[in-house]
Amino acid sequence: MTATCCHESSKIEGCTIPLSSCLALRLYSEAKPHNWQIADLQKGLIIVYKGVEAVGEGTGFGVPILVYSDEIYFSGSSQVYLFQRNHFKIIRKEFLMDTVERRKIGKVNLESRRLRAIAKYQAELYQKHRCFRFLMPLSIESLSIRMGVRNGFVKTNPVGKVIVTFSISQNRVRVIVDFSLLKRKDFKKILILNEQGARYFRRYSDSNGMELIDKQIGGWGEVDAVWASITDLQGRVGFRLWEVENSVLSRGREFLEGCLDWIGLDYEIDPRKATFEYEIEILGS
Repeated sequence: MTATCCHESSKIEGCTIPLSSCLALRLYSEAKPHNWQIADLQKGLIIVYKGVEAVGEGTGFGVPILVYSDEIYFSGSSQVYLFQRNHFKIIRKEFLMDTVERRKIGKVNLESRRLRAIAKYQAELYQKHRCFRFLMPLSIESLSIRMGVRNGFVKTNPVGKVIVTFSISQNRVRVIVDFSLLKRKDFKKILILNEQGARYFRRYSDSNGMELIDKQIGGWGEVDAVWASITDLQGRVGFRLWEVENSVLSRGREFLEGCLDWIGLDYEIDPRKATFEYEIEILGS
């Protein structure tokens, strides 16, 4: 069960923090909500609008992904702690990085390291080269789904723990991510995902005046602006993030009925960093 926040600090299963009469933020210690391909992966803060979790197949806010030379690590296990400090509500989620991706075609596992390397290369090519994205408007992920390839996630020996602290006051969320408890050998890249559902949030805008709707947003694109926001079409609810020094902010969206439903603003960070801090503004609260 998800509990309403209280004033004492404690380990909890979940927490819902109201921001207004129709808007709230929610966090689970389990891998909820169990939506589609990432059903078994841990999620971050989820926007709840008029009682509905508007995350779709998104990861929520503040979710780490770790890229090592041989594997990409996700979190399948976590612990959540709740604190009250003055007018701030503070939630600490400890992500155990204990899960890796394995793909299947039907019942056949694609376990070959060479195949995984090719898939990784294709994904990086798609992200980095605009001409490639123009020739291939669908992401590698959505193309794979159309070809019958499905993601699977399996537990493995963990490479450590990422501690994410959310400090929530009114409509602002301060996020501090601590990477000090990770294995450093062969560590290549950190991604911090901030995603909600593409069915609910369909408009992108930024400080340069750019506005994109639905498919115009594309699978991936680097943000070249001081801030970027994602809202519903009417601008009633959404979120805004800012560029952070020595990181790359990217926007992305995919929607494919029944299997892909995410939109987000994700950071790419140098793995030498011990911590990373940023702020989220919840719009419409």
